Amino acid sequence: MSGRGPKRELAEKIAGEITLSDDPGATLRKWRTDFDVSQTDLAAELDVSSSVISDYESGRRESPGIGVVGRLVDGLLAIDERRGGERIRQYGRVLSAGFESDVVYDLREYATSLPLSRLYGDLEATEVASSGTEQVSGHTVIDSIEAITRLSSEEFFRLYGQSTNRVLVFTNVTQGEGVGIALRVINPTPNAVILHGLEEEDLWDHAKELARIDGYSLAVTAAPLDEMLEHLVSLE
Repeated sequence: MSGRGPKRELAEKIAGEITLSDDPGATLRKWRTDFDVSQTDLAAELDVSSSVISDYESGRRESPGIGVVGRLVDGLLAIDERRGGERIRQYGRVLSAGFESDVVYDLREYATSLPLSRLYGDLEATEVASSGTEQVSGHTVIDSIEAITRLSSEEFFRLYGQSTNRVLVFTNVTQGEGVGIALRVINPTPNAVILHGLEEEDLWDHAKELARIDGYSLAVTAAPLDEMLEHLVSLE
């Protein structure tokens, strides 16, 4: 893995997190599942038995040293590259926008605009406030707590990528109050917002009103996060 770039940056990030973690096995498991790689596939890539990967992840085997961590990381990246390199490109987009991957999960521009209704349907999202938006040109998936507590207003604006004609998907949402207030101070606002992890009846009382005032479509979804991200990262 010579030279720098998204692949090198990602390799260093994964290796660092595993090495410095209080529970290296759990951190390895997190990254393996994020790459959608089974224990069997990773074991085959490294030419070891599946039980070796299982033992590392469960803590039954002594924490892996730097050399082993390097092989594990190389294996994940090699599998991703053979599949088309989607996870590496995904990290690259987030990195190039100046964000950490624990703040922004994905940032993407579509080749052609997509119907907002289709996106809502695919993500099992229910629109609770309409803005008249019919098409969107991209999306950004954001951890709401990390974004609100760590990003400046300038950094928050960069969540829009190339255009505000996009969906901002906020995860880690309880009622949506923080998101609604944060969007009030950003001008212009996005064309659409999805609050992930809650049902309509759990929504903050003023969320719909603020969405109508500020002119963005608002929807909620309780679909599993992994499934939602898997669908979003497949969009072109």
